[in-house]
Amino acid sequence: MAYDPFKPSTMSGSQAEAAQIDLGLRSYMLQVYNYMASGIALTGIVAYLVASSPTFIHAIFGTPLMWVVMLAPLGAVFFLSIKINSIKFSTAQIIFWAYAALMGVSMASIFLVFTGTSVARVFFITAGMFGAMSLYGYTTKRDLSAFGSFLFMGLIGIVLASVVNIFLASTALQFAISVIGVLVFTGLTAYDTQRIKELYNSIDDSEVYGKKALMGALTLYLDFINLFIMLMQLLGNRRD
Repeated sequence: MAYDPFKPSTMSGSQAEAAQIDLGLRSYMLQVYNYMASGIALTGIVAYLVASSPTFIHAIFGTPLMWVVMLAPLGAVFFLSIKINSIKFSTAQIIFWAYAALMGVSMASIFLVFTGTSVARVFFITAGMFGAMSLYGYTTKRDLSAFGSFLFMGLIGIVLASVVNIFLASTALQFAISVIGVLVFTGLTAYDTQRIKELYNSIDDSEVYGKKALMGALTLYLDFINLFIMLMQLLGNRRD
C-alpha cells in the first residue's frame, strides 16, 4: 500500500512528532536566512547608492559624521542583543533594518576603494563559502561547540590586532589579520548555524520564535559581512 502523508494513522507517534519538528525547523531556518539575505541586500543597495552620490560622500566621509556612521551600527547591535527579550518583535525588526541600512552607509567606502568588478567577484566568492559552511553547520552530526571558545579568542585577537594596526599601518599585519579573519569567520558560520538550529528546541511561543529568528539572522549577517570584508582585503582590486 502506498504511503499517504495526510493519514497520521499510518505513522507512529514518535514518527509524527519527528516529522513535525523537522518541518518546523526548516520553516524556522528559512525565516532566519530570509531575514539575513534581505539585510545583506538592503546593505548592498544603500552602500551602492551612497557611493554613487558625491554629495553623500562629502557629507559623510568628509566630516566628523563619518565616526557616527561607523559607530552607530555597533551601538545598534549591542542594543538589540541586550534588549531583545524586553522589546517588542516589531521594534526589534525596525532596529534590524535600521542597522542593515546604517551598515550600508558605512560600507559605501568599499565601492570607492575597490573596483566594482572585484566587489561583485568577491561577493559571489563569499556567498559560496558562506553557503557551504552554513550547510555543513546545519547538516553535520558533529558537535561544534568545542570550537566556540577557540573561534571567540580568534575574533578578539582580530579586533585587537586591527586596533593596533590603525597606528602601525602595517601591510604585513593587515594581510595576517585578513587571512586569520577568513578562517575565523568561516568557522563561525558553521558554528553559529548549528547553534541557531539548536536554539529552535527552546522556542515556546510565536513572539520568541520571531525574536530568535531575527537574532539568528543578525548573527549570520555579521559572519557574512565580516567574511566579505576580509576577502575584499585579500582579493579585491583597488582603484588606481
